Amino acid sequence: MPDGVVNHVVIVGNGPAAHRLVQRLHHYGHRGTVTVLGDEHRPAYHRPLLTYALDGSVPAAALTLPPLPEPARVRLGVRVVAIDRRRQLVHTTSRAGTTALRYDTLVLATGAQPRVPDITGVRHHDRTLAPGVRSLRTLDDCAPFPGATVVVGGGVLGAEAAAALRRRGAEVLLVHDGPHPMHRHLDAEVGQLLARWLEELGVEVRGGRTVVAYEPGKSVLDDGSAVRTDNLLLCTGMRPETRLASAAGITVRTGVVVDAFLRTDDPRIHAIGDCAEPPAGSRGTVAAAWEQAEVLAALLTGHDARYEGTRAPVRPRLPGADLAFMGESRRPPGEREGTRTVTFTFTDRAGRRYARLTLEDHRVLGAVLFGLPEAAAAVGQWYAQGRPVPSDRLELLLGAAAVPRGEDELPGDAVLCHCNHVTKGELLRAWHACAGQWAALVETTHATTGCGTCKETVRGLCADASVRAAVQPPANVPEEVA
Repeated sequence: MPDGVVNHVVIVGNGPAAHRLVQRLHHYGHRGTVTVLGDEHRPAYHRPLLTYALDGSVPAAALTLPPLPEPARVRLGVRVVAIDRRRQLVHTTSRAGTTALRYDTLVLATGAQPRVPDITGVRHHDRTLAPGVRSLRTLDDCAPFPGATVVVGGGVLGAEAAAALRRRGAEVLLVHDGPHPMHRHLDAEVGQLLARWLEELGVEVRGGRTVVAYEPGKSVLDDGSAVRTDNLLLCTGMRPETRLASAAGITVRTGVVVDAFLRTDDPRIHAIGDCAEPPAGSRGTVAAAWEQAEVLAALLTGHDARYEGTRAPVRPRLPGADLAFMGESRRPPGEREGTRTVTFTFTDRAGRRYARLTLEDHRVLGAVLFGLPEAAAAVGQWYAQGRPVPSDRLELLLGAAAVPRGEDELPGDAVLCHCNHVTKGELLRAWHACAGQWAALVETTHATTGCGTCKETVRGLCADASVRAAVQPPANVPEEVA
């Protein structure tokens, strides 16, 4: 085997990052064995879309990811309890007992675990959650919520969960310690638009408040008020799952520290996804996890690759709100290290539309958009590609600027569906394999099944491919004969 090519790869974790890594190892021709160890008893599923299962619009089975290519082996209900770096073993436990599994290369894809705030009454002495309290990390957490629900935390997940529960008909109170939901990402103008949208949906929003105590049936806020609580849903952030790495003596800061080749300080152990802390940021998104999986699969099969960060917009799953944000949108205008930074703002309070776009040398440095779905799609593509934007800024903000999408305009690795990390090349291959059938394309790739904002871009790409298929000569026919 060439240098850098490995035989037995063991992956700890069975989430989207691990699933993607196995797919890409197969794509790159990895001939060794791959063993995936998942502690849940169900097959891998698309965790970022959990709120669609929460609101009942998507059955749980629809989130299941496609079966992995052979000869990958997936062992469910298996928990890794220790790593023996010297002997290259992982020690596991399951209903069948304990065992040790040898690896040539070990990949940690252990994800993240919910942060549980210090609220009186939410935990038993053994650290398990009290009755009526849950977080939102697995499909089991999406079981129906009877009665009144208090959602603690107004970040992206908290806002998504509150809206999802309300769509299902629940009585929902969203308690958030910031001045408005998603205050770490959104300025006051768009934050107030989001709060108003949630309230009109039927979610009661209490900003600047925290829950300090809980008992079944009641929560107490920091202003002394008590609110009815049949369910307390904790959406108070995630922490990278690093305990295995730390116990094995691998360097951990916030996450498992890796270099641009996604290696820990043990060259036989790598980390990707929510548990990893690479030198280039963008941790905590499925786009970053899948791009890391792509890079690692290439490296483990002897190709040149390195992870240099991920540029992807964030589209909270709030159907009807049309919210998107990306990059740095709050940097003040001016010169910085030979670059020119400018910010454009568009506000339409009557129409509840808002856009803030920050450009650095004519490229999107950051943006926040609300109520502008076409602009969100356009700006998101320009940002992800890192290309100079059109000169007409208003046209761009209103979504009228042409979005690169055709076969000649975008590279094959351009990501068009960020929720499911589907590239242009993958879409075109699936389109041809599915004979241009839209339903089959969606079922095969899952493109457009997340936030839905990529639908027009994907349809446009397929339309371009259809035209080309109609006018190009048949394969293997000389041009002069055709």
